[in-house]
Amino acid sequence: MATAVKICGITRVEDALAAAAAGAHAIGLVFHASSPRFVEIPRAREIAESLPPFVTAVGLFVDPEPELVRAVLNEVPLQLLQFHGQEPPALCGGFRLPYIKAARMGQGGDLLQYAALYQGARGLLVDAFVEGVHGGTGQSFDWAELPRNLPLPVVLAGGLTPDNVGDAIRAVRPWAVDVSSGVEREKGVKDADKIAAFIRGARDADV
Repeated sequence: MATAVKICGITRVEDALAAAAAGAHAIGLVFHASSPRFVEIPRAREIAESLPPFVTAVGLFVDPEPELVRAVLNEVPLQLLQFHGQEPPALCGGFRLPYIKAARMGQGGDLLQYAALYQGARGLLVDAFVEGVHGGTGQSFDWAELPRNLPLPVVLAGGLTPDNVGDAIRAVRPWAVDVSSGVEREKGVKDADKIAAFIRGARDADV
């Protein structure tokens, strides 16, 4: 099985197209205003509409008001939602689109119970816990701590780079990997060569 690759925190059309050309399965658009990778709705629509067929546009939210999600969906052709806060399952599943739910390792709590709570999710994105930051930190966690019997497909995130993505895939065998800061020149600006190297590393690990 080929591990899917998502390039998150896209803020420019050229970065979305570079990700697609390199073989990414999905790109992430961040609708959390305090993030350095935040995109306004008009730019997000431009990026999403630039994507070729079969590349998924994912909208990332952190504890949003439902009105914000609906406003984004009215303007931006998203295919998947991603929630990174303390959103209850009813909110996550309330927009007629599939969603994935983020969990942060090291935050405490039972990851198996957490996954069971969000049984309506299409996957569980597992990221590193950094106080006060919801993803995109560049911090990793001990992959050995991840339970092997999670009931949802795992999307592995947190500190992934072109240099370590192969080791991460071989250690965890996730459904997908998700990278943001690991393929950037600066926050919110991707590096096409790093994107291509990251995806090559993922492909090599699938052999």
